[in-house]
Amino acid sequence: MGLEEKLPSGVLLTTVEGLAGYFRKASLWPATFGLACCAIEMMTSGGPKYDLARYGMEVFRASPRQADLMIVAGRVSQKMAPVLRQIYDQMPEPKWVLAMGVCASSGGMFNNYAIVQGVDHIVPVDMYLPGCPPRPEMLIDAIVKLHEQIQGGSLGVNAEAEEAAQETAALRQLPLIDQTGLLR
Repeated sequence: MGLEEKLPSGVLLTTVEGLAGYFRKASLWPATFGLACCAIEMMTSGGPKYDLARYGMEVFRASPRQADLMIVAGRVSQKMAPVLRQIYDQMPEPKWVLAMGVCASSGGMFNNYAIVQGVDHIVPVDMYLPGCPPRPEMLIDAIVKLHEQIQGGSLGVNAEAEEAAQETAALRQLPLIDQTGLLR
């Protein structure tokens, strides 16, 4: 016999964090940063066939001051890196970054001095989307997973504690080569 049985029908119990997370995930406004072939797939996902508007993302924002999700699609050159950082800094909090494609995630096949070897060297990345280029279905799937991550996030002091715990866990994690037993 719980509290739910004593409440009249139509009453919903939730937390402020849960409600805020729901509203945050349902109102993401993306700022596009299309730099290469991945940008074509990103534009396709907003078209009528894939209809990104189903997830509350009808309009890609041209101004970073109106956006809270940056989709970095394609390779980032050393010359473009400061511009990317400036746009990220102009976005209001809370903000998220999705690295779309292998070039944005790790530099791809462009292992040279002109291309940044992963956009995470410039801005913190919340979601990585592999592929060369990734299909629109993959982008929509990554956005749905980011929605789940946003909805489950904490607020205020709880968010700071959660962030500190994640950072500590990441720093304590052994390099991948040590975990496999190849380097001993």
